[in-house]
Amino acid sequence: MDARAPVAPPYVAGPFRLDTFRGMMLAPSRVGAPSAARVFARPFSEVADRLAKWEKRGDVHHDPEPAVYLHEYTAGGLTVRGLVGALDLRRRADSPEQRVVLPHEGIHLDQVSDLAERMLAMQVNPAPILLVHRGPKKTRKLVRNLLKTDPDQEFTDRSDQRHRLWAIRSPDLLATLEEALAGCRPLIADGHHRYAAYLRMQEAAPGQPPAHGTEHGLAMLVDQDDTPMFLGAIHRVLTGTSIDALRAAARRHGEFRALTEATALAALAPDTLVVTDGIDWGAIRLYLGASPAAVEVLHQQLLPELERPPRRIAYHHSVEDTLSALPAKGAVAVLMPAPDYDLVRRAVTGERLLPEKATSFQPKPSIGVLMRSLRDG
Repeated sequence: MDARAPVAPPYVAGPFRLDTFRGMMLAPSRVGAPSAARVFARPFSEVADRLAKWEKRGDVHHDPEPAVYLHEYTAGGLTVRGLVGALDLRRRADSPEQRVVLPHEGIHLDQVSDLAERMLAMQVNPAPILLVHRGPKKTRKLVRNLLKTDPDQEFTDRSDQRHRLWAIRSPDLLATLEEALAGCRPLIADGHHRYAAYLRMQEAAPGQPPAHGTEHGLAMLVDQDDTPMFLGAIHRVLTGTSIDALRAAARRHGEFRALTEATALAALAPDTLVVTDGIDWGAIRLYLGASPAAVEVLHQQLLPELERPPRRIAYHHSVEDTLSALPAKGAVAVLMPAPDYDLVRRAVTGERLLPEKATSFQPKPSIGVLMRSLRDG
């Protein structure tokens, strides 16, 4: 198998479980600071010892007792809350109905191998993967009750993210969480390759010391009905093609219109792409059919129609960055509509994976707020 080609990651089987773990946290003055990256730098085999040294001098706190954590963070005016725990990886799904963690993009096997080797060397999950779902009423009630109490930690980090954390250790509350979450089937919002790396580590030595810490992986579960994450578009710059080539390729899959810059930008819609070479502008209204997203039609139908495929595809998160990266000639910017959560969910439950860089869930928490040592088990 070509390790450069994206493939579907393995699937974890239910019931969905977020188990307790002993949270490791950088000191608030370290979270979001450029200097914090040094603790995770090469050689990765020294990271665990570095964290131990930082703990001795007060720059890392390692909880003495395990917990599931409620983590609320605010960035750029958006607040996100999620339950952070050790995701149980011990069962594999044999059928679609058994799947409880749902990726929406493929993975690169070489990147998965690199991440698995790095985390095994570090003996730490440095940040949770982000999972998103529409949470059950029981968990929402539990969260709302916690919000009425004082947080265990509250601080603003060096990147201006505001954080509040509650440790959930009550056996009754943990039992309520376990029961309420058992049937959940969240999407992976961020961390497809880390999720696959968790599974690679677990498969390497299931249940065998010293790999006992690999039976779980750190995850944050966000309720999209409580504090919805913003789902943005990721735009493309296609090097080695032209607007005329895209116009010809679109004949079977959409309708091309030549427009001015202002009218083209106004035409961007769930079924409409905007294209420009920096001089000419146009819009392609796609024939989406019953359910595909615009990004699927672009990559699976329209681009394969080009007489010559693009030499390179670059990705950018804002219109301004995309247009700034557009060369003077020989390339086309494709401005994408942002998919919504339900569209992504329909693709996943329809047994489809979206093309790479199809979604951008924001905001993401700063690294170091909650980490998990593999040495804790």
